Amino acid sequence: MKTLKASLPLLNAMVAFEATARLGNLTAAAQELAIAQSAVSRHIANLEKRLSIELLARKGNRVALTGNGALLAEAIRDGLGTVRDTVERLSEPDGDTFVIGSGYDLVQAWLMPRFDVVTSLVTHGRVTLLTSSDPRDFSRPEVAISIRFGRPEHWPGLIARKLFDGEWFPVCSPAFLERYPALATEDPEAFLDVPLLHLAAPADAVDNWNSWIGTDRKLTGPTFSSYLPMMHEAIAGRGAALAWAGFVEEQLRLGQLVRLTAASRRHDEAFYVLTRRKTTPVVQAVAQALLDSVAAR
Repeated sequence: MKTLKASLPLLNAMVAFEATARLGNLTAAAQELAIAQSAVSRHIANLEKRLSIELLARKGNRVALTGNGALLAEAIRDGLGTVRDTVERLSEPDGDTFVIGSGYDLVQAWLMPRFDVVTSLVTHGRVTLLTSSDPRDFSRPEVAISIRFGRPEHWPGLIARKLFDGEWFPVCSPAFLERYPALATEDPEAFLDVPLLHLAAPADAVDNWNSWIGTDRKLTGPTFSSYLPMMHEAIAGRGAALAWAGFVEEQLRLGQLVRLTAASRRHDEAFYVLTRRKTTPVVQAVAQALLDSVAAR
């Protein structure tokens, strides 16, 4: 069996070829690599000689990939990209940190009841929760797993697996239901005459009371820009709220809140767990455990 040294071309030649293939220009490749253009040409010529195939069709300073060249460029990009990513992770001061990113409300309401599942699987280091209102933060290279709301096409280059639907239904505390028993009739108009808690949302959104009840009437009650403070008020018995199914399961299980209707409304987007296409067994195990935790409840 040939060794890597015997079977693979020189690393410098592969790097020079990948840069030229990506940029389509010998001068641009030379500038990126901080070497002379003649050195780039020499590296590629040596590579073609070593492989006994033509990799580039040259026309002046411009180049185009041959079929064989395109195959080799993709292989080099994937292979050296994996090496680069691994070196970057190993070089980080906190390279043993396992980062999960998501919005604050989702972390508190859904992930924390499952946090022991995550920590039991991450045995090589510590777990860090990254919460942010800017989804771009979850694409940072140190984030191993992110949990987001949307559709798979929103995250090109990532693997998206659905956790649960964006499903909404009304809830209140048991004491609040005792005061307003008509809410148990499942008649939407029963909510017109009780204190309501509102999440800031467009009037036609599935998580808006006007949309749920089917009225244009101005409804009273406080409006919240964040989900959790609204749910704290609902648990305290100060109003009925529209709850996300996946966010409220713990409060329903503990009897802090009761579901008021069998009917629910679904958003056209959903909650997903996202991982990179190339990842570690630990990341895969954590992502699968989170998915399994939904199926088990």
